[in-house]
Amino acid sequence: MSILFYTIVTILVLQFIIETVLDYLNAKRYNDPVPDELSDVFDETEYKKSQAYKKTNYRFGLLTSSFSFLLTLGFLIFGGFEWVDQMVRTVTEQPIPMALMFFGIIMIGSDIITLPFSYYSTFVIEEKFGFNKTTKGTFFMDKIKGWLMIAIVGGLIMSLIIWFFQLAGSYFWVYAWALVAVFTIFMNLFYSKLIVPMFNKQTPLENGSLKTKIEAFAKNVGFELNNIFVIDGSKRSTKANAYFSGFGKEKRVTLYDTLINDLDEEEIVAVLAHEVGHYKKKHIIFNLIASLALTGVTLFVLSLFINNPAVSIAIGVSQPSFHAALIGFAILYSPISEITGLIMNHFSRKFEYQADDYAKDTYAALPLITSLKKLSKNSLSNLTPHPAFVFMHYSHPTLLDRIQNLKR
Repeated sequence: MSILFYTIVTILVLQFIIETVLDYLNAKRYNDPVPDELSDVFDETEYKKSQAYKKTNYRFGLLTSSFSFLLTLGFLIFGGFEWVDQMVRTVTEQPIPMALMFFGIIMIGSDIITLPFSYYSTFVIEEKFGFNKTTKGTFFMDKIKGWLMIAIVGGLIMSLIIWFFQLAGSYFWVYAWALVAVFTIFMNLFYSKLIVPMFNKQTPLENGSLKTKIEAFAKNVGFELNNIFVIDGSKRSTKANAYFSGFGKEKRVTLYDTLINDLDEEEIVAVLAHEVGHYKKKHIIFNLIASLALTGVTLFVLSLFINNPAVSIAIGVSQPSFHAALIGFAILYSPISEITGLIMNHFSRKFEYQADDYAKDTYAALPLITSLKKLSKNSLSNLTPHPAFVFMHYSHPTLLDRIQNLKR
């Protein structure tokens, strides 16, 4: 066994331990008293339901994460990657088809093995607490559509990257970076038009007082907004959401039908003002540039390791290859990914405050506060998360922090 093999095992073990400890610390705070500013989010019955939901998800999450950890570790230690690699090599020795089959077997196989957990989460836990609206037909159709998307889009990108590697050697990362950049920008522009309709129905927001108020706000702040859509999120869950996508002429706001049902019109406009704040403060452009920069760095570092046979052999395969080295590198690089993730989460939380301030300054603070409380109540959110868990995982500030900022 090589040093890299033990390094990979150590990384996997440490990541599991850290995540388990963080989850435990967070769970220990479930029974903490609710801050005075949030005392009106839940009544006593609703708060008990919220605690039960969090505890149920914690126990179930511990089970699923332990299973995934042991499955990955066992696959690594007992030669699972070698078994898949040799099985693929009996079909083809061509690098591109071999890599596609290798990743296809691992990804779809893993998804099938963990399917019972996903099913239980949706049809037992989410059903029990009144969130699930997904039918079994929709659940399985989503899985099939997801696999097809991975096969087509992921397969095409992977094929091109390996082709670049064959043509340019260690300089393949430059071409791969350009490919990923074009794809990322394209998806930012057209995701709502091309991908979302595969899973959900989108309809333009109907004429009426809500649309009039949204358009009046947009005009008041000099924000050109011609695309306001409503998505049928209620076909899967009662949880509400809204998001902003695209830029330039392709920018659009998408409101979940559950959001329209849960909030009054003033609150919806306040939520929209927050989303416009992200656009006005250039957060979308920053995130896009940062994402592309991090991708470039990752691909460059990959180019330094991809030709090293030890990286392939570290995952237990006997014959070095691009696809085996890619998996070994992904695990070895994951601690760096964790650090960059922490940095991006820090900026994301900072941007949320800025977007909240924009909504407060251009519209009003009170309807945004009441909307945040309603959304937290309806999703049975954790009102007392542990600071370490927030630091490691939250891309948004806590509800308490956001409300205190809006009242400041």
